[in-house]
Amino acid sequence: MKKLKEYIDESNYIVFFGGAGVSTESGVPDFRSVDGIYNQEWRYPPEKIISYTFFKKNTAEFFDFYRKKLLHLDVLPNKAHKALAKLEDSGKLKAVITQNIDGLHQKAGSKNVLELHGSIWRNFCLNCNKSYSAEEIQKSKDIPICHCNSVIKPDIILFEESLDDQIMSESLYHISKADMLIIGGTSLGVYPAAGLLQAFGGKKLVLINKTATHFDGKADLIIRDSIGEAMSFLI
Repeated sequence: MKKLKEYIDESNYIVFFGGAGVSTESGVPDFRSVDGIYNQEWRYPPEKIISYTFFKKNTAEFFDFYRKKLLHLDVLPNKAHKALAKLEDSGKLKAVITQNIDGLHQKAGSKNVLELHGSIWRNFCLNCNKSYSAEEIQKSKDIPICHCNSVIKPDIILFEESLDDQIMSESLYHISKADMLIIGGTSLGVYPAAGLLQAFGGKKLVLINKTATHFDGKADLIIRDSIGEAMSFLI
């Protein structure tokens, strides 16, 4: 943590790239850990349920899973989210790039958040594109239907869907400009998101994760701890 503080003090263009481990400390379950969603019992594998094909063919079951396991509206930011928001306020952190869809970075006060996989807080009609709140989706019965009688879809990237080109482009821009890249709470096993890291050419690469990743050999600093504890000195 002392070395991390030194790195931050010496850097002027910091970018943070985070995954599910950033939100698990707030009570949001991840997908691939022992207690994660992938290891719970469902009629279909979770990765199949959150595919575009399943959404189209089994829409009611998709929303049953979505409301129970992905639509976390009452969770609060943890120390990691708050530390990153404070680092952005200082002018050093230029962007938060996240694989999470829970909006906790924005709740903590972060402004430049690039959501690679979308957000539960945005929902739109597949026909007329009318916007709906997450609360409306949560309160709806079975399949949420627009006033035009079409299905409302959460603005999240499902399996089989492509990532947003503009979000990818902005993420690449910030990573390529960064003199320090902090990677936290991710196994770096999800592509194409993890492939963005190849654009980093800065001097300080920091990995904060409880388990090893295939990027460890490239890191200048590795912290085997929760992201919240590792960055708590910033709060």
